[in-house]
Amino acid sequence: MSGVSMSMLIGNLLLLLMLCGASIGAPRTFSVDYQKNCFRKDGQPFRYISGSIHYNRIPRVYWKDRLLKMYMAGLNAIQTYVPWNYHEESPGLYDFSGDRDLLAFLKLAQEIGLLVILRPGPYICAEWEMGGLPAWLLRKKDIVLRSTDKDYLSAVHSWMGKLLPMIKPFLYQNGGPIITVQVENEYGSYFACDYNYLRNLTQLFRKHLGDEVVLFTTDGGSAFFLKCGSIQGLYATVDFGPGANITAAFEAQRHVEPNGPLVNSEFYTGWLDHWGSHHSVVSTDAVTKSLTEMLEKGANVNLYMFIGGTNFGYWNGANEPYSPQPTSYDYDAPLTEAGDLTKKYFAIRDVIKKFHKIPEGPTPPSTPKFGYGTITLQKTETLLEALKKLSYSDPVKSLYPLTFTELNQARGFVLYRTTLPYNCSNPTPLSSPLNGVHDRAYVSVDGVAAGILERSKIITMNVTGKAGSRLDILVENMGRINYGKGINDFKGLVSNMTLGADVLTGWTMYSLNLEQAISKGVLKKSISSGPPQTPTLSSPTFYEGSFVIPGGIPDLPQDSFIKLPNWTKGQIWINGFNLGRYWPARGPQVTLFVPSSILKTTTPNHITVLELESAPCTNGTCTVEFTDTPIIGTTHLDYYKPISRLFSKKNLL
Repeated sequence: MSGVSMSMLIGNLLLLLMLCGASIGAPRTFSVDYQKNCFRKDGQPFRYISGSIHYNRIPRVYWKDRLLKMYMAGLNAIQTYVPWNYHEESPGLYDFSGDRDLLAFLKLAQEIGLLVILRPGPYICAEWEMGGLPAWLLRKKDIVLRSTDKDYLSAVHSWMGKLLPMIKPFLYQNGGPIITVQVENEYGSYFACDYNYLRNLTQLFRKHLGDEVVLFTTDGGSAFFLKCGSIQGLYATVDFGPGANITAAFEAQRHVEPNGPLVNSEFYTGWLDHWGSHHSVVSTDAVTKSLTEMLEKGANVNLYMFIGGTNFGYWNGANEPYSPQPTSYDYDAPLTEAGDLTKKYFAIRDVIKKFHKIPEGPTPPSTPKFGYGTITLQKTETLLEALKKLSYSDPVKSLYPLTFTELNQARGFVLYRTTLPYNCSNPTPLSSPLNGVHDRAYVSVDGVAAGILERSKIITMNVTGKAGSRLDILVENMGRINYGKGINDFKGLVSNMTLGADVLTGWTMYSLNLEQAISKGVLKKSISSGPPQTPTLSSPTFYEGSFVIPGGIPDLPQDSFIKLPNWTKGQIWINGFNLGRYWPARGPQVTLFVPSSILKTTTPNHITVLELESAPCTNGTCTVEFTDTPIIGTTHLDYYKPISRLFSKKNLL
């Protein structure tokens, strides 16, 4: 036998021995020990201290950095949601590529040494658009979401039939990092209280994942929420924040789970923001005090959030009464929106040290930030001038206005157009008497800005014009409701508009695809200035500019933050990437996070801004500023309305 053949034989034998050794070794197990009131991992008592991270809110290039920082804080697990609408934006068309590569995220967590608590929904809340449910479910107008509604269940079964087989190899007993899987989410906070729905989901998850995996539920820490949120076969856990009565909350869990581990699945390190409210800040002392008390009780704790991240694009959610959340999901978490280390991070690590051994070695530092300075933007076109280039399908005509869903559009903007049926020489009320503007509408007559309508706030305004004048209403989806009974949140003009006492008819609707138009660079510098605008309100207008980051300089590009001094409200893209909404006129968020991954050193970086209301321009020239410091806590007090701060989602009902 040749030397090569002998080497191959020896190699094959060694591989066979390794495989045989793996097969005869003790199986990997993770289970609930009801007698000892703990989890068991590979037969040994186990307690997790976990942190929430949403891969969908963090650019993929930064997953490793954020996960390493979580590991070095002493966490032995992470918790993440799977947003259904992020992966199936159209029925049957799935996207798990790039920033949506869930399996790559799970592999990376395991490589770093972190276990995973997976929350695949189908509903997730998460301050995410429609709580993670896809808007196309609303094509059935009377659908009862999160229930045994046959059309809803059919869609859920199709989605889970795709997702759950993908994650099955990543279950702990199959060699992966996933130790527990949540079924639904905070169902006790929903009006339906459909136990057959929970039973159906339990059977569905068991069918795809098997009988060994620990399935669980999460609900608020009181009997009220657990009544409809818990069901036999799913381990019931609770959630609550700093300052809560920890004993009472765990007693509520014990009411439905007399034995087994104590679990707080969402211990709030901070709290969510809304446009027009103060930025939520939770004291480090309050967090560490409650965390210490729970760990002394032997409880398993997941810190929500450990890093919040960013609602890029149009992905933010909203609460009721209608209050949309901003682009930043900083959450006052231990790691900032940009992944920076905070005082809270180190204080939490010091608490964990008292109960668990934490990894040795240096913690990855905060990523460097760079202020690229002031950039000049030039006016290109108004949205109305560019309308044909922005509309990705033929306009739709209808006697009465159609919703976004009926127009087969989920997010962004739709332009509704009709004409004034008679002369309005005197100011005449244009109204949405049934509060049917969802969510914010920019009204113009013959191209001249006339005013703004806003859901639940401004339902009537006055217009003037001649019979036959063009009436344009640009409607913005500001984010679908993500929590409570209102998640079936239709967008657009969802009821008729009236002019005086007359219902307006004869609508033409344009679905807008701004991303496509901007990525193709079809916007051009305006030749005419168009009709004169009011001093305080202008027709929605695009502005563009560029800047160069020198190549050959070490460590560039770096993360940054973009500030829009004296701009009002709109949307911003860099190199075609939709950074999100800006609204410094209302606050609290002033700057937007700019990850270095979207910046270039080989070509100029292109900025596009859609200002919806009023830009601070002189002769069509405006500026934006890149800074190395975020501003997410400045609120215009005209809009500020206090929100209850009891760190419980029941306060959002």
